[in-house]
Amino acid sequence: MAPPTGTTDLVVLMRRVAAEDREAFQMLFRATSAKLYGIVFRILRRKDLADEIVQEAYLRIWRRAESFDPGSGSPITWMAVIARNLALDEVRRAQPVSIEERPELMDVPDEFVHPLDAREKSETWARLMACLDGIEPDRREMVLLAYHHGMSREELAAKFGAPVATIKTWLRRSLMQLRACLGDERA
Repeated sequence: MAPPTGTTDLVVLMRRVAAEDREAFQMLFRATSAKLYGIVFRILRRKDLADEIVQEAYLRIWRRAESFDPGSGSPITWMAVIARNLALDEVRRAQPVSIEERPELMDVPDEFVHPLDAREKSETWARLMACLDGIEPDRREMVLLAYHHGMSREELAAKFGAPVATIKTWLRRSLMQLRACLGDERA
């Protein structure tokens, strides 16, 4: 059977699933899983939970396929309601945490910065900037983009027109140069 293309095909698959046809169930899964996953993920916002809930939804679909009535709506709507309800049940099941259970949430960091700490940070920052100035300009930009702005090696490769392996080597060498300049014994 060709992959399902519409509601009629899904109705036929649902009838076969109701008759416990595993091949039909696999075809139904392939045809609908992306949509159901999208629904569940939008509700839960966590991949691990969405995976579990989608699995549970398909288990219910397998078990309850005989109760599907094509006169009441499309198969995908029926399946989406099952997945959506399971996801909402999961949201409701998540209990809010009380402050008594997590007193560390009340710890507010002190905003006071001791003058000696501020001076030490300032001196460290000045040393780092001086060491960065000792690196070639394009390598310095690459280090800052990677470690300060969070660009991936693939993004850097596209920006600098170099292979990812080369970017990795340049970053490694630049970091070694920085460590040596800062007096890090691991250099």
